[in-house]
Amino acid sequence: MTTRLIDEVLFDDGDPPRLAGARCSGCGTVVFPRQDSCPKCSDGAMSAHVLPVSGRVWSWTLQAFAPKPPYRPPSGGHRPYHVGYVDLGEVLVEALLAVPRAEIRIGLPVRLTTVPAYRDEDGTEVVTFAFRPDLDGER
Repeated sequence: MTTRLIDEVLFDDGDPPRLAGARCSGCGTVVFPRQDSCPKCSDGAMSAHVLPVSGRVWSWTLQAFAPKPPYRPPSGGHRPYHVGYVDLGEVLVEALLAVPRAEIRIGLPVRLTTVPAYRDEDGTEVVTFAFRPDLDGER
């Protein structure tokens, strides 16, 4: 089966893929996704910055209703899923949380993964980023 990333701009060129943000040369602010100017100081140049693969759930909720387009519901229709902010130290990233309801909590150690988002008309599986529980990250 053929797979592709949902948006190459969100990822670095590594294998496995990592999230690609940017860092301001003026004030050090880190952003995700990448952008051309700093939202904090507007003075520094933004350079590519690969984000850490592990962090902690900062906040979360259940996405119970189907989002607006370009969201594509899976075959069989929308199924609720967890979404939240993951604290990666330098930046909070909004992401899918591939975590069972019984395990999800603020402060939960999580690790970057990819999950199926939808299937193209030609059968290609399109994957997006998410975070799953990181048992090695328990302290």
